[in-house]
Amino acid sequence: MVEIAVKYLQSTTGARFVAGDPDRVCRGVEIDSRAVTPDAVFVAFPGERVDGNAFAPAAIEAGAGAVVMTCEPTRELVDLALEHGSSILVADDPTEFLLRLAQGYRARLRCTVIGITGSIGKTTTKDVLAACLAKRYRVHATAGNFNSLIGLPLTILSAPADTQMLVLEMGMSDFGEIERLSRCAQPTFGIITKVGTSHIGMLGSREGIARAKAEIVSGMPASAENFEGNHSALVLHGEDDFTPFIIENFARPAGLDVVLAGTSTDDDVCATHIELDEDGCPVFDLTFEDGSSFKTRLSVPGAQSVPNALFAAAVAHRLGVPGFEIDEAFGELQMTGRRTQVRHAACGARVIDDSYNASPESMAAGLNLFSTLPCTGSRIAVLGEMGELGDDAERLHALVGAYAAAKRPSMLICVGGENARVMADAARLMGLDEGDVQVVPSCDALIRRYAGVMGERDLVLVKGSRFVGLDRFVEEVCADAR
Repeated sequence: MVEIAVKYLQSTTGARFVAGDPDRVCRGVEIDSRAVTPDAVFVAFPGERVDGNAFAPAAIEAGAGAVVMTCEPTRELVDLALEHGSSILVADDPTEFLLRLAQGYRARLRCTVIGITGSIGKTTTKDVLAACLAKRYRVHATAGNFNSLIGLPLTILSAPADTQMLVLEMGMSDFGEIERLSRCAQPTFGIITKVGTSHIGMLGSREGIARAKAEIVSGMPASAENFEGNHSALVLHGEDDFTPFIIENFARPAGLDVVLAGTSTDDDVCATHIELDEDGCPVFDLTFEDGSSFKTRLSVPGAQSVPNALFAAAVAHRLGVPGFEIDEAFGELQMTGRRTQVRHAACGARVIDDSYNASPESMAAGLNLFSTLPCTGSRIAVLGEMGELGDDAERLHALVGAYAAAKRPSMLICVGGENARVMADAARLMGLDEGDVQVVPSCDALIRRYAGVMGERDLVLVKGSRFVGLDRFVEEVCADAR
C-alpha cells in the first residue's frame, strides 16, 4: 500500500497543510473512519446525509497519520490532532485528492496497468485476466465494485509495493469519468468489452456510450513499454458494431496498437468451434495473433463469457503468459460473486445467480444460458427491472420480455413496477400463457409468494439490476442448501 510522508502528501495532491508533523509517514488510505488503522490517511467525504468531516476526531483517535478535510478544522480538532501526532490537511475536492494521490503512487509502482471498461463483462474480464496473469506475476486487481472515481484510486493505493500487474475495472455513469480514471491509472493496456445500452439514459445513445468508453485512451501513452518490453495496446471486440468507430476516432489518433478479439477467424485472437459441455461451460479452440492454438475449457457457465476470456487471453499472451498456463487459469476460475454462478437451493433446484446487475444485453445472455442448461423439471425465469435506461426503458424492457418468451420458460416472474409489467405484457404478446407470466412488486413479495414453490429438478434464473435486490431471494432459497 501507499507509504508517503505528510509533506509529500501535500505536494502531490495540492491539499493545504494546516497542522501536524510534515515528516510523519502515512500508510494506506481510508474513507471510512471505522476502518482507520494507525498511520492511515483518512479522507473525509461530505455527503447528503452523513458528513465525513464529523468523523475526523474518531479517525485521529484511531491513530490516523493524517486527516484530509473539506472544511476548516476547529481549534479543538487541531489540538486533538497535535495531541495524537496526527496532521490535518484541507482539500476542496476529496475525489480529486484521491485521484492525484493514486496517480502519484501508480507512477512509483512502475508496474504494468490494464484498464477494463465496457457496458457488460468488465468484472468477468477482470477476474479471468487476473487469474491468467497470476500464473507468472504478482497481481493486484479491483475488488468487488471498486471501479468508480473513488473506488479505482483506492484500489491503486492499496496495491502492494512489489505489484507487477495492476488490473483495474473502470466504471462510469457520465462523460468525462473514464477519462479521469484513465489519466489517474495510465494503463499500458486498455480493454473495451462491449458498447451496449447501460447508462443510455445519461449518455443519450450508443454512440454516446462508445465515446464515453473510448475515453480510456486518454491516459494510455502510445509508445509506452512495460517491464516486459510490450507496447501499449487497446483490445476491442471484433464483432461489436462500434469497434470501427472507436478505432477511427480514438485509437488511431492516439497512435495505439489495436487487438481484435472475437469469434471471427479475421480477429487477432479468436475462439472457434464453441460448444457447451454438460455443465454449461464453454469448450472452444483458442487461436492467438502468432497462430498458436489450443483447445480449452472455461469453468464459467454460458457462451457469453467467451469474449471476456478472449480479451483476457489477448493481454496475458502479449505479457508472456504461455498458452498452457492460460488454459490452466481458465479451468480454475473463481469469479466475483453473483455473476452467472450456478448454486443449489435447499429444495435441490439449481439457481443461476446472476443477480448482481442487469442490462438488456446481459439479460439476453442469461436467458441464453438458462435455455441451454439441461433441466428435467420446470424452467423458471425471475427477471427484475433494469435501471439507467432513460427514455428507452419501456422499449428495452419490452424487448427483454419478448426475448424471454422466445425461450419458452415454464414460468416467467417479473419483479418491480411499471417496467416489470411491460416485460410481462410483451412476453404474453409473444405467446406465453397468461398463467405462466406473473408480476410481483418487490423482492419481499417475491420471497413471500415464490420462495417455496420450486421443485428439486427445477432450473431457476435470477437476474435484475441491483436496486431490485434479487440477491436476497437467492439467499433465501439457498440458505439451507448443502
